Amino acid sequence: MHTLQQVVYTGTATATGGREGTAKSDDGKLELALSTPKELGGAGGEGTNPEQMFGAGYSACFIGALKHVAASQKIKLADDINVMGDVSIGPIEQGFAIAVKLTVDLGELEREKAQALVDAAHQVCPYSNATRGNIAVDIALA
Repeated sequence: MHTLQQVVYTGTATATGGREGTAKSDDGKLELALSTPKELGGAGGEGTNPEQMFGAGYSACFIGALKHVAASQKIKLADDINVMGDVSIGPIEQGFAIAVKLTVDLGELEREKAQALVDAAHQVCPYSNATRGNIAVDIALA
């Protein structure tokens, strides 16, 4: 377990009604309808779901980690780098679990240098640190 040396920021959001409800941040910047995907027995609906939100959060955070590592190594990254986060859910012996696949597109960056950045970012990304040893995380270059 990682213990924070200092709290720098706390984001607060509240979900109401579960997978068929809403999610809203305390500052009002995030307000989403939630719906259960058909694959999980729901209607599909117009809303998003926890797996999509986790994929978006992990992807955005991983880009932040990539930028941090690149800056420390004086490597210039393109403005349009992107990370696609696939978050899968399925049954395990006692309940359900998720697995993540991140596909990292660093544009024209040399593949060997790109892989080294990805490996370093995976060591500093808060989502990577939170999931390490808990769920399957596969990270690949596009």
